[in-house]
Amino acid sequence: MAFALRKRGPKAFERAADGSMTLIEHVRELRNRLFRASLAIVGGLIVGFLLADPVFLLLKQPYCRLPDTTDALGNCQDLLALAPTTGFVLKLKLALWLGLIIGGPVWLYQLWAFIAPGLHRHERKWAYVFVSIAAPLFAAGAMLAYVVVDKGLGFLMESGVGGLSNQFEVSAYIAFITNMILLFGVAFEFPLILLMLNFAGIASARRLLSWWRAVIFICFAFAAIATPDPGPFGMTLLALSLSLLYFVAVGIAFLNDKRRGRGKEIYAGIDDDEVSPLEFDADPVVAGQRVDSTAPIGVPEPVAPPAPIERRYDDMT
Repeated sequence: MAFALRKRGPKAFERAADGSMTLIEHVRELRNRLFRASLAIVGGLIVGFLLADPVFLLLKQPYCRLPDTTDALGNCQDLLALAPTTGFVLKLKLALWLGLIIGGPVWLYQLWAFIAPGLHRHERKWAYVFVSIAAPLFAAGAMLAYVVVDKGLGFLMESGVGGLSNQFEVSAYIAFITNMILLFGVAFEFPLILLMLNFAGIASARRLLSWWRAVIFICFAFAAIATPDPGPFGMTLLALSLSLLYFVAVGIAFLNDKRRGRGKEIYAGIDDDEVSPLEFDADPVVAGQRVDSTAPIGVPEPVAPPAPIERRYDDMT
């Protein structure tokens, strides 16, 4: 029994890349991808709702390490809730954060699959590289923020006025930690901006290195203004981490310039307002080869006289 093989047409990615998709098909694809991304976030939200309590206990550990927050048996005292709905709303917020993180691979892929057909092949390759670097950098920033909160809370309590209780309001405490994690994670993406400028050919590694004084100043100013922790520990640690990442990015930019041969151009060592040197070669000028004379042009043939006007048109015209 013979089976007829059905010929498969081009995939949606290929049709979107070569421009053969219609506007309605693009809108339908966007609708389908948004639906899949929403399903991934909802699924992650359900899982995050189940994991909200362990995550809350993990975020509570810096508070439990403060003095006068544990009883004689070593049990950490509870945080303060000022409204009946505080606990439930806080659990929903934690579940939403966890849902975005758990469903991140799916909704990020849906976003990338919709944008990627409009990029060239080499642009997609570098996008894969930058995305693979961005996730570990954000995770490193989040871990550093947790360490800063763990060490900075003790400094804040010791440096404040005396006679205060260490019992915190739960919403303000969780908001403080999550803001620190988000701030540190986003700030750690700063080297990717420098690498994008270098890989795109906008700024060379030497130009990036010439900005080191301004970059270090901006790192410390940004850390002093944006860090929710007013203590010097978190500010200094964030500024030093950003400065270190800046120099690492500059080193990678130097390797990229060396690989591409930048700086070895003819006028690489000449400023924009400097005159290029001229080479005076005293090569003798030799006589050229003899040019033979051309043959005369013949007389053109006579042009036939035009036909009478009655012969140019037929009976219909």
